[in-house]
Amino acid sequence: MNIAAPLASGQVNGEAGADPVARARGLRPQIEGAAQAIERDRALPRELLGALHDARLFRLLLPKSCGGEEVAPAVFVAAVEEVAKADASVAWCMAQGSGCSMTAAYLEPAVAQEIFGGAEAVLAWGPGAAHATASAVQGGYRVSGSWPYASGSRHAQWLGGHAQLLDAEGKPCLGPDGKPAERTLLFQRAKAAIKDVWHVVGLKGTGSDTYTVTDLFVPARYSFTRESTADRRESGPLYRFTTFQLYGCGFAAVALGIARATLDAFIAMAAAKVPMLGARPLRESAVVQAKVASAEARWQSARAYLMQTLDAAWAAASRGESLGLQQRAALRLAGVYATEQAREVVEIAYHLAGGSAIFENHAFERRLRDIHAVTQQVQGQFVNFEHVGQVLLGLPSASRLI
Repeated sequence: MNIAAPLASGQVNGEAGADPVARARGLRPQIEGAAQAIERDRALPRELLGALHDARLFRLLLPKSCGGEEVAPAVFVAAVEEVAKADASVAWCMAQGSGCSMTAAYLEPAVAQEIFGGAEAVLAWGPGAAHATASAVQGGYRVSGSWPYASGSRHAQWLGGHAQLLDAEGKPCLGPDGKPAERTLLFQRAKAAIKDVWHVVGLKGTGSDTYTVTDLFVPARYSFTRESTADRRESGPLYRFTTFQLYGCGFAAVALGIARATLDAFIAMAAAKVPMLGARPLRESAVVQAKVASAEARWQSARAYLMQTLDAAWAAASRGESLGLQQRAALRLAGVYATEQAREVVEIAYHLAGGSAIFENHAFERRLRDIHAVTQQVQGQFVNFEHVGQVLLGLPSASRLI
């Protein structure tokens, strides 16, 4: 049991049974029970998906106008963290699907309702537009491209493709900033060719496959420009945050949940396990005592920093302010720092557990693999410190994540 476990920060609906963090916590036994099937099948079981939808955990960032909950970011982060304590792949899919649902804030209401109105609605997409193009035609666009890392695409009904816009001569269109313009096109999953490529070391259950479309016509109303104030139709403070920012914080929450569960599992083990060639339980070792205290401090401080930064940004957004460069950099720094510290905590607990940690029936080896998969994702990589450092030092940063 961790010391002084922090409560979720941010604003929570006070109605009975409405707290999304409590709903997420209540699903942990079912999620833990499905962990082996998730690893084996590299996907979320249908019954578990139904429970996640019943708990509305894919609707936390969806606008209220579309039947969503539109919660404060810190509440979203705390809910993802709870799920990650049980299984990181489930939490990752929840975070990814929630970020994609913010799309509804940029679409015509009728289109948003068509895509997200169903009780089990999920939109998924992969990153980048470097290898995808969209050409304007009468009534819409012709899009071709492939997108990898589409987490949650196996249980999604709709997919999105971020694509570079081409003019009538096939040349890249330029945006107001002089850079190539992009557009995100939405289409039904059945219209894409899906390639099963997700054979990986960690986060196996996310099913992050690659999908392709070729010369697909997409009506204009099923498209938008990400983070465009001109396209944004929702005025609530949540939509002053970008999807990039909430992806980063959500994935940091996955890391924190993994770390919390791993450290708690070691603390429970240390009460009874006597190491080989030892005479006393692990918890009586001075080295173990110091390491556990250090790990606890790492986790508590990293989580507090993330929540504090989210709360400050939420307060600014609630006042109607746009998030400036310094606030955006602070969010990126808090997210990557939480991820790095979570990795350290997991590695401390894994090594202290000794030989027991390598067995699949214990709580360590899967979480070690999962945390290292989290840190490989673009928003969890160490290079993010460089991008933030550029801002702190008054240098220009070319990173789109800031």
